[in-house]
Amino acid sequence: MPFSRIVGHKHIASLLMRALEAGKLSHAYLFDGIDGLGMKDTALALVEAVFCNGRDGCGTCSSCRKVGGLRHPDLHLVQPDGAFIKIDRIRELQKELSLRPYEARTKACIIEDAERMNPSAANAFLKTLEEPPGEALLILLTTHADGILPTIRSRCQRLRFPALPMETIEADLRERGAEPESSRVAAALAGGDLARARRLVSGDRLQVRKLFLERAAHLSGNDVTQLFAAAEEYATDKESALELLDLLRLFWRDVLLLRTGSPGITNSDILPLVNEKANTHSLDEVMEKLECISRIGNALARNANHRLSLEVLFMELADA
Repeated sequence: MPFSRIVGHKHIASLLMRALEAGKLSHAYLFDGIDGLGMKDTALALVEAVFCNGRDGCGTCSSCRKVGGLRHPDLHLVQPDGAFIKIDRIRELQKELSLRPYEARTKACIIEDAERMNPSAANAFLKTLEEPPGEALLILLTTHADGILPTIRSRCQRLRFPALPMETIEADLRERGAEPESSRVAAALAGGDLARARRLVSGDRLQVRKLFLERAAHLSGNDVTQLFAAAEEYATDKESALELLDLLRLFWRDVLLLRTGSPGITNSDILPLVNEKANTHSLDEVMEKLECISRIGNALARNANHRLSLEVLFMELADA
């Protein structure tokens, strides 16, 4: 992937291209940002450039195609095995990097979720940073830079990837063929996460979200069976529960905005429903619901049972 195909982050692409042209590329980079910003795409673009011509990947030669397909023999990917990246994988990487390149002039590795290296793995990787093998290019990707050893952070050139503007995401979705209304709503819901926005416009995800919010907005505290059935249906796993909480948070935030006369409604495609709740709930009631969503979200983050958490959430959000 040439740098020109990276969505947003033109300043980061420009910085990397200038470093390549000047022959001042760092041996280790730390890409830091929220999920879905294209950090891995940028890392692959950098590897393509290094392997291709040292300036920018052409995207069409054998080397670029292999990097893009994650099958280049000199590109090594490291991902968590379960909850952590373990020392055995780092030792394996060290051995791979110590060997001569097969096709490229150097080797490269991309470590995803780098904050998930366990202590022994992190200390082993630190030795690789202190004594880098040959001219190997090391790229760490993280969404939680504070979870990485300070000694590792200090030995990497850190590039922060900011959340993408809504307008940039909306333009990307429309270029990919999404309808204007769907593009606008998905971009607003994504919170700067391009990958999430692309998922939202695929298939019927926006419609499923709409049906969920309509159902959640009309839950009744007089029908406990209905509440428990909804919790059982939606609580498939922790990640799904957290995603539903995010949808509810954005919905009730919109209700709050309408109540206070503020602009910037996210769920513009279901404005009548948002308006209905704004007209039937006091400001204090809306704030209570937002506080409840935040409290349940914190409990889930601490590994509370996701089904029980949704049961409590739906009971507190339900109308009397």
